Amino acid sequence: MRDRIFWIAGSVLCGIASPALAQQQGDRAVTVSPYIQIGQVLTADLRNDDVLTYSTVSAGVDANVNTRRVQVQLSYQYEHRFSWDDDIGDDDIHSGIARIGVALAPGLSLEAGALATRTRSDIRGAAPGILAGNVANISQLYSAYAGPTYTNNFGPLAVNAAYRVGYTKVEAPTFGTGLLPGEPALDLYDDSLNHLVTGSIGTRPGSVLPVGLTLSGAYTREDAGQLDQRFEGYFGRAEALLPVSRTLALTAGVGYEAIESGQRDPLRNANGTPVLDGNGRFVTDESSPRRLGYDIDGIFYDAGVLWRPSPRTSVQLRVGERYGSLSVTGTATFQMSASEGIQVNLYDSVQTFGRQLTAGLAALPTSFNTPFDGFGDQYNGCIFGTQGGAVGGCLNNIFQSISTATFRARGVDAVYAGTFGATRLGAGAGYANRRFFAADPGPDAGFTIDGLSDQSYYLQTFAAYALGRNSGITADVYVNYFDSGIGLGTDIWGAGATAAYFRQIGRLNAVVTGGIYTFDQEGGGQSDVSAQGLLGLGYRF
Repeated sequence: MRDRIFWIAGSVLCGIASPALAQQQGDRAVTVSPYIQIGQVLTADLRNDDVLTYSTVSAGVDANVNTRRVQVQLSYQYEHRFSWDDDIGDDDIHSGIARIGVALAPGLSLEAGALATRTRSDIRGAAPGILAGNVANISQLYSAYAGPTYTNNFGPLAVNAAYRVGYTKVEAPTFGTGLLPGEPALDLYDDSLNHLVTGSIGTRPGSVLPVGLTLSGAYTREDAGQLDQRFEGYFGRAEALLPVSRTLALTAGVGYEAIESGQRDPLRNANGTPVLDGNGRFVTDESSPRRLGYDIDGIFYDAGVLWRPSPRTSVQLRVGERYGSLSVTGTATFQMSASEGIQVNLYDSVQTFGRQLTAGLAALPTSFNTPFDGFGDQYNGCIFGTQGGAVGGCLNNIFQSISTATFRARGVDAVYAGTFGATRLGAGAGYANRRFFAADPGPDAGFTIDGLSDQSYYLQTFAAYALGRNSGITADVYVNYFDSGIGLGTDIWGAGATAAYFRQIGRLNAVVTGGIYTFDQEGGGQSDVSAQGLLGLGYRF
């Protein structure tokens, strides 16, 4: 899905519309800015002439710490919506993101992060642009991770080690998933706890041998609440790096891995129908054996090139065989200046939703543009960095839907971010494909997603411009396409555009923003064209 970048009323931590805040950040290593705000929102269904209005009261905090040992950026908001329509329920919404980096000792650091957002649940279901009211297929999500990293040199040897623990919790969609009639229901994600341990030891080319050598290994495990699912993997790899010129090197590696993923059966009633709990999730049959959905054990290998024509440009590409077929991975980064850069990532890995989300959150920089969205649709798309060397990343490939199954994730992401005086620009685009692995449900279970695939394409752009010391305008556009091979193979288009004007007067701020959105669920499903407007007032302490 998309991450709406509104930057309204005193929300720009980096000071594009708030010189006083920017000066405070420049003079102080620690900035904490709590706030409250109220707003009035009007939404309109342009196809059915339905109008909904509601009031919002929210409280939040933005914080930055930037010292020699500590880098922290945090933005969190709690919002309560008061509906003016008896048929529409009130909402409590949590949205926020945090990234933390702490240098504990020479070579030893601590990384942590957290995320709260709302996102689509089922890739086949509704894709509403407006998340107010009784909207289908939207779940509240929370995720966090933390762990130490150690890096040091012992003579010619470079040693690296890291541990990371992550937890993800997803609430069930309140108003269903908006599937087409006849679409089989899937089990709903609950929560998961994952661990990752990595280590490596290596030498640089020319320090011991003409080639650089690296030995690395990893262990990962995830335990999920739905059907007592478990993912476990062991990895080992040896790699050689041979420079062929000042800017070009060849690389080759071979490794061994063993991965297992499985789950228990759902409990069934006397008619053989799976039993569901109050949230629509399967009840686990604790007496059933664990059935494997994915089991691989063997050698993988690859070869590639590393090109670094300048300190600001790097391209790496690897081609080999992994997971039983061709595997292509790579990265490219280009830092045009201290405030402008682009990054491309070509990926291929066997994943689960919780592990992929933890990895995506950990890959984000500790300094990023902080959106403040009065509509509460934050942090489910691209997060743009504030430095050319750390442009950010997109979470769209993770949030295309929330899957309980293990899957092979392949795709490409490209992110651009730049600052030019009073103007900030950002863009993210990508393609994601997932092939699912699921345990054999047995002869009486019927439907299975084993071997099926889904895919998505996404594009998001934003721009912000400071009109003066205390005011500015912003704009944001997103386009999504979801193509599911599950069930009836529903295709869904979604798009939206927003614009906002904000002004700050001392500690008070005001914003006027509006947007138009559309989505279409092919095959006779839901479709919508809607508009939304907000008038908000806030106060920062």
